[in-house]
Amino acid sequence: MLIKVNDIKLPIVHSKLDFERVLSNTLRIKPSSILRYKILKESLDSRQKDIKYVYSLAVEVSDNEKFLKNNSKYPKYVEQDNTINAFLKDYNKKAISYRPIIVGSGPAGMFAALTLAKMGLKPIVIERGKCVSKRQESVRIFNEKSILDTESNIQFGEGGAGTFSDGKLNTGTNSPLINTVLNELHLHGAQEEILYESKPHIGTDVLINVVGNIRKEIEKLGGEYLFDTKLVDIKQDCGQLVGVVVEKNGQKEEIPTKACVLAIGHSARDTFEMLSSKVLMQQKAFSIGVRVEHLQEEISKSQYGDSYKLLKPAAYKLACHLQSGRGCYTFCMCPGGYVVAATSEEEQVVTNGMSYSKRDGINANSAVLVGITPEDFGSKKVLAGVELQRKYERLAYKASNSYKAPCQRYGDLKNHKISTDFKSVKPTYPIGVVGADLRSCLPNYVTDSLIEAMPIFDKKIKGFANEDALFTGIESRSSSPVRIMRDDNYQSSIKGLMPCGEGAGYAGGITSAAVDGIETALHLLNIL
Repeated sequence: MLIKVNDIKLPIVHSKLDFERVLSNTLRIKPSSILRYKILKESLDSRQKDIKYVYSLAVEVSDNEKFLKNNSKYPKYVEQDNTINAFLKDYNKKAISYRPIIVGSGPAGMFAALTLAKMGLKPIVIERGKCVSKRQESVRIFNEKSILDTESNIQFGEGGAGTFSDGKLNTGTNSPLINTVLNELHLHGAQEEILYESKPHIGTDVLINVVGNIRKEIEKLGGEYLFDTKLVDIKQDCGQLVGVVVEKNGQKEEIPTKACVLAIGHSARDTFEMLSSKVLMQQKAFSIGVRVEHLQEEISKSQYGDSYKLLKPAAYKLACHLQSGRGCYTFCMCPGGYVVAATSEEEQVVTNGMSYSKRDGINANSAVLVGITPEDFGSKKVLAGVELQRKYERLAYKASNSYKAPCQRYGDLKNHKISTDFKSVKPTYPIGVVGADLRSCLPNYVTDSLIEAMPIFDKKIKGFANEDALFTGIESRSSSPVRIMRDDNYQSSIKGLMPCGEGAGYAGGITSAAVDGIETALHLLNIL
């Protein structure tokens, strides 16, 4: 039995002895009476000049029962199994004549497959891209030679888009499965800190290994991965799924099944096209904008003052409502990070952001996005949002007729000037940038919104509206422009076909997509 202790405050520089001294003083016991403790949550209180770390702990003392009896203000803390196994205890393993199919190996597909593999169902994972090690090579070749592999890139391949966008694990959702996702990631190689940090982060360099380790466990449990293999058709009989058709090296094959998890990601546009005539789908709001870059040192100074050198690079999350009625917000903020080339279709430019685990790059970057609603699509067609994305991604490419990204200083955007040089902030986009007027590749309501939002954000982070801040375009894949409809059992209009994750419109980020993958797998167990 452990004791939960909240609100333990320590200076930003402290030792293990300092930790134990403050804890023993708080509990009014000798340090030698503390047998063990583990951190449940760590956060940073930077509201005052004297910045402190704040901890919640689970503690074991020499005589827990006596301590709890005499100190009723401290609640008991019961350690729990937070792995997927704990959620499978109420499910009986079933013998079935077919293997469930998982389409896509991003966070949703990966965790759906891991859940089903732990139940002994030997799922088959279909992934249009390559395994994560070969996918790294595809990304490198595109960055260095502008040769795009449309099937294996920052959007497609093992691990999904999240693998090459930093591995941020904070989420606005509230689910008991969040701790499960974090624990499974830690068990497969992620840092222990993700279990208690308020804004957990893995880093692309570490996440690559974690993704590979999860695949190895799935395969050890009897699961199978089919890389370079794309879903091209769905087979049904009287509204019941009976199989899927896949294509590899130009050869098609039908795989019989009555259960398929669609975890296709938000950029599988050809798959959306195929599905649009087979299942119920609807338009969905999304966002579009740019990547903004500042010097990380300036962001950290603004947040932490003179203490910034003693702390990890500062992150931020900003949002505002504009006079036009639109919302503008930052998304996928990457401290000490890099802007990356994230297109999946030829002659289009798409940006994203990432950091390595050390977050030691000179720049901070974040998406700055403006909300887009179906009223902006200009069509009632279900894939009109996809076409809107494509339109502006192609215009971004036309800025230089290459995969170089259009880039503009914030001050130049305000003054309708093409940036001919970059001053204190240098671009990190790997293929290179070209000075351009971003109005040529974004809707006017987006660029107008960006200009209006920057001074508002500057009130929260001093220097955010620095005229040297760089806008690199365009960011258009933050979420899916469609939703594949599903019922309370997570089934689409075809029984046994179960859409989930970001691509289906039910998640937004690594953690929420992984949670949705587990939940979809649990619903699949109910319909077997």
